[in-house]
Amino acid sequence: MTTAEYAVGTVAVAGLGGLLLKLLTSDWFWSILQRIFTWAFQAFLG
Repeated sequence: MTTAEYAVGTVAVAGLGGLLLKLLTSDWFWSILQRIFTWAFQAFLG
């Protein structure tokens, strides 16, 4: 890989990391995740 490819890859990874951090610290994300797990447990356990 060339230096330019490393630079593009680094910027992409940093951007995705920032997006993931924003998602994991938001209340609505945890609310949706809780609903998914609740639905899955109810579907499997009845």
